[in-house]
Amino acid sequence: MLGAITRWLFKIAGWRVVGSVPTLPKAIWVVAPHSTNWDFLLGLGIRPTIHVWIEYLAKSSLFTWYAGWLFRALGGRPVYRDKSHNLVDAMVDVLNSTERLHICIAPEGTRSNVSKLKTGFYYIALKAGVPLIPVGFDWPRKLILLGDPIYVTGNYATDMVPFYEFFSQVQGVKKDWLKHWEETGVIE
Repeated sequence: MLGAITRWLFKIAGWRVVGSVPTLPKAIWVVAPHSTNWDFLLGLGIRPTIHVWIEYLAKSSLFTWYAGWLFRALGGRPVYRDKSHNLVDAMVDVLNSTERLHICIAPEGTRSNVSKLKTGFYYIALKAGVPLIPVGFDWPRKLILLGDPIYVTGNYATDMVPFYEFFSQVQGVKKDWLKHWEETGVIE
């Protein structure tokens, strides 16, 4: 029921999905730019539209006693941001212990401007042997752009070239990490 409602709201709001939906048992869906709280609602509308249940990572402070049940029911997994939790290894263990799992990560880590991406998403994909699926939120054109799966090799700078090329085509907010690459060709 919720899927039908969110799919309908997604459609009447004028949003469309562009690109092929991969048929993979496991993947990390990498979403950018993350610039507004409305991104969450778009994500809810995408899942029933493309017929893939994609879970998401969110800051643990959202999983309070009064709202945690809702975020979990919507596919959320809390991220604890202190040093004693190794998110990469924990997510690798989760991916390796299941036959099917699609997880969404916003590598900017915040709605604010950032000069560098967090790299955990890359190392989760590398250690678990799962592809990255780039997903661009193109607000001016009301498009959700889906990129081709990217299989990483351990050479971060080389592996990220198609990733950066993909996000360069997304219109709207461009954060400093992408502007820097567009100006210099350097991936940090």
